[in-house]
Amino acid sequence: MIMEKIKQAVGILDEEGTDLWLTFVRESEVNHDPVLDLILGANCTWQSAFMIPRKGDPVAIVGSLDEARIRETGAYEVIGYTKSIKEVLLAQIEKIGPESIAINHSVNDIMADGLSHGMYLILTGLLEGTGYAEKLVTSEKIVSKLRGRKSDEEIRRITAAVELTEELFDRVSNFMKPGMTEKEVAASMLQEADKEGVETSWERELCPSVFTGPESAGAHAGPTDRKIEKGHVLNIDFGVRVEQYCSDLQRSWYFLRDGEISAPPEVLRAFDTIRDAIALAAEKIRPGMEGRAIDSLARNYIVEKGYEEYPHALGHQVGRETHDGAGLLCPEWERYGNLPYLKVEEGQIYTLEPRIQIPDYGVATIEEIIVVRNDGGKFLSHLQTEIFLV
Repeated sequence: MIMEKIKQAVGILDEEGTDLWLTFVRESEVNHDPVLDLILGANCTWQSAFMIPRKGDPVAIVGSLDEARIRETGAYEVIGYTKSIKEVLLAQIEKIGPESIAINHSVNDIMADGLSHGMYLILTGLLEGTGYAEKLVTSEKIVSKLRGRKSDEEIRRITAAVELTEELFDRVSNFMKPGMTEKEVAASMLQEADKEGVETSWERELCPSVFTGPESAGAHAGPTDRKIEKGHVLNIDFGVRVEQYCSDLQRSWYFLRDGEISAPPEVLRAFDTIRDAIALAAEKIRPGMEGRAIDSLARNYIVEKGYEEYPHALGHQVGRETHDGAGLLCPEWERYGNLPYLKVEEGQIYTLEPRIQIPDYGVATIEEIIVVRNDGGKFLSHLQTEIFLV
């Protein structure tokens, strides 16, 4: 996978007209740059430079004690140093003679922003007087495309994670009942994940997120001692890692009151609106569209049905991380920077996850995963078409 992504990166450099991509890191186990998962698959200790040129072979400049470990990756020509990285680094840059050097900092994309301020000062200090400090640019476009354009193998791994998550949702439907707490539901799901030998997509304290009823803490909060009651809408946000790739799905249940055989009309209407907004977004998404346009389709559909707009993006990319950075299906809000204007690309994998607050019941929400194709979004998950009844 590392070799595959490096080869892909070279093509992106050519596409962007960038001569050199330089990832500058140190003590990466503690201060980890997310891009290392794609282009290295290991950690380093001393100041290290991972150089992928537009023309030529990738080079890794690392401390002498790290040489053997980095050489084992098989992805780079490895050059070690002992006292200072400066001489070797400048020699390699001079050999390439780049007019532009993309480095690992970004205002907009967290996945391209692994360079600390201190390391930036060190790098510019090393380059002082060479003219290369003035040629430094952000690598965010490179990282965005590299993470977003999923290969067939990456899609296979994400699909496997999605399928297992859906199976675990099926299992939880069989043991949930009124009187259980959110924590008890979460513990049961984690037990099932442990049986399968998989890790959760994000920290176990919050994965799964379980929230029941109208007074729940809601998304991005951990499960509590709040008990499930008849008449509650309950949601679970959950994902697992399979072969280092993530899933991220949400499902909704309704707990029948005595004498009920279906959910109340207001619950069904809210759920159906969410489902149909997701289906609409998946149908209309196309490569070349801006993320804000897809968000607007779903957002306007929900508002036109008489509901308030959801207070977040319609969807984020999924890959090695649950929130995989770069392109976002989001509105033009200041907090999203330039992300609403990034173009959707074929092979990107997005969640679709609007929500509606239902007074007195809880939240109607579904989260599905699609891969972008030329003719629309292909579901990797199975769209929840009806609210689950317990």
